Amino acid sequence: MTTFINTQLLHLIIALVAIMAWVGLNALVLVYFERKFAGHIQRRPGPFEVGPHGILQPLIDGLKLMGKQLLTPDGADSVLFWLAPVLSFVPVLLLFAPIPYGPVLTGMEMNLGILLILAFAGFNSLALLLAGWASKNKWGLLGAARAVAQAVAYEIPMLLAVLAVAFITGTLNLTEITTMQGAWPWQWNIVIQPLGFIIFLVSAFGETNRAPFDLPEGESELTAGFHTEYSSMGFGLFFMAEYAYMVVVCSVCTVLYLGGFKGPFLDGWWWFLAKTYALLFLMIWVRWTYPRVRFDQLLNINWKWLLPLATFNLLATALFIKL
Repeated sequence: MTTFINTQLLHLIIALVAIMAWVGLNALVLVYFERKFAGHIQRRPGPFEVGPHGILQPLIDGLKLMGKQLLTPDGADSVLFWLAPVLSFVPVLLLFAPIPYGPVLTGMEMNLGILLILAFAGFNSLALLLAGWASKNKWGLLGAARAVAQAVAYEIPMLLAVLAVAFITGTLNLTEITTMQGAWPWQWNIVIQPLGFIIFLVSAFGETNRAPFDLPEGESELTAGFHTEYSSMGFGLFFMAEYAYMVVVCSVCTVLYLGGFKGPFLDGWWWFLAKTYALLFLMIWVRWTYPRVRFDQLLNINWKWLLPLATFNLLATALFIKL
């Protein structure tokens, strides 16, 4: 029994270390790709000076953030102010644990893996609320209020889309959902749940505060939203957390709808990364293509379109299974 516990603990520690390295590497890669992608869409080179084609620019920016002074605004609640970025970033490490990146590349095998991800992802909303409220800045507080309203709204259709897949597969285990899908695209869940896939993807933009739904960070009217007063690694943790949550939602979408690590020729982590990064590039492409919507439009998209469609999709799925 003791040997089993020690083995499980060692496996979990190795998984957490690998996840931390994976999150850091993803942040560097995605920042570079986003800047380059934005540059090409806008007919400019993007970062070009530091390293070949600016490849070292994200690393230099990270070092610059770590070297800056940590400042607490006058009148702010210093404990909650600095707790917020930590609370936004730390739960990310648990979100990656139940995701099967390959046949044997799962940090922590769980029967309720999807439930763990949905539960701990909610901590980000609490972190954004603390960041805006504790900084004693009215623009930060308005940004936090927007963030909470947006997160609460878009969690509901996303949850309903996930439930439809759970109804079909009969499990909340991400590894089992992957194995129930075939190797070829017509054997993936997206074929029988195309509406659920679209709802999940649109909700993912809202959950991760990505354009055109990045209202909590509306620079034109709110300076920088909930992280107006943050500098140095306080801002850096929020920045890394945003990209980490992007990777999480794209990874979950890959498992639920795109066959996970399964591919036409040989199953493995390379298929998982290819599908996940294809979705990430789609999120980047949308950011630099579509303008930011108004806040009333943001909520109307959810309450008038996504929620009714997600409810209809769930009921239709339940009826199909019953018949």
